[in-house]
Amino acid sequence: MTRAKLTTLLAAGALALAGCSSVKTNVDTGPIKASTFSFINTGSKPAPAPANNVAAVHALVQDDITRTLAGKGLSKLPTGGDVTVGYLIIAGNNVSTTALGEYFGYSSDTDALADKVHTAQTIKSGRRDYFEAGTLVIDLIDPKTNKLLWRSSMQRDILRNLTPEVRAARVQEVVDSCLSGLRVEH
Repeated sequence: MTRAKLTTLLAAGALALAGCSSVKTNVDTGPIKASTFSFINTGSKPAPAPANNVAAVHALVQDDITRTLAGKGLSKLPTGGDVTVGYLIIAGNNVSTTALGEYFGYSSDTDALADKVHTAQTIKSGRRDYFEAGTLVIDLIDPKTNKLLWRSSMQRDILRNLTPEVRAARVQEVVDSCLSGLRVEH
């Protein structure tokens, strides 16, 4: 291998590693001053295809986030809330990882977080059994500055053949756990 190719390969590797290590799964800048929130505006982008009930999953997650934030005194607005809520759903198994980022926004964090979860699940994990796991990442963003104010994530095994009620209760538990450390000032 020539020196130029080796240098290029090392530089690409360093950039890849830097991208994976810089993304944080937890951010807390202190209490959030807000009384309203809105979800990320997906714009005129077409809604996700109903394959695998993606639209139903988004509706369930948004309802659960809305319920939990209402318990903290935040009201949902269609647009223009004091904070913007973005969320990312990452699903993976022993081999592959997929991110549903329609409501997370357009940033490099989507790929970096999916890569971080994939590395933790498939490369660094000592699990030898087949598994499916889901990770939920929730962000609160200042809509005026686009500054990330708060981020938390939670991971659980994905269980198949659950009743809709049990599945809904599991998703609510993940959302509640993810938002449990959020402090809100009005």
